[in-house]
Amino acid sequence: MDDLVIYLLNNNISISSMESLTGGMFAALLTSYSGISKVFSGSLVTYSDHIKLTLGKIEPTIIAKYGAISKETAQAMAKNCQILFQSDIAVSFTGNAGPDAQEGKPVGLVYTGIYIYDKCYLFEDHLLGDRKTIRETIINKTCDRIKKNLGIISI
Repeated sequence: MDDLVIYLLNNNISISSMESLTGGMFAALLTSYSGISKVFSGSLVTYSDHIKLTLGKIEPTIIAKYGAISKETAQAMAKNCQILFQSDIAVSFTGNAGPDAQEGKPVGLVYTGIYIYDKCYLFEDHLLGDRKTIRETIINKTCDRIKKNLGIISI
């Protein structure tokens, strides 16, 4: 995450997050960097469906039709996050870190949405490990994906 934060700061690119399965870990990592307040707009932890609907402004039909753990929900979370925080980049995380299946979806299924300016990138991952490992892995993958789409690195 170091090189991502440096790039964001050097280029004055703002970032925000709406997190479910990561429970605010992405925001916590960002805020561990001195000076990040120049570009970090904020974060919502929308762990429950109720909060996704009310604070996250996710359309009820999206969750009703596709579930909270879906690419559609990840996309809506990222887009609404970008609007709410007026950030250049918005990231969302939704999925199942275990220990049991949820919505009939397996442990390790994670959807991530990334809006960079007006372009949306959606990812579906099937990760292995315990809760901590799944959450850390998706944050690392997401940082790499942001860097790739900003042209910082090639993967």
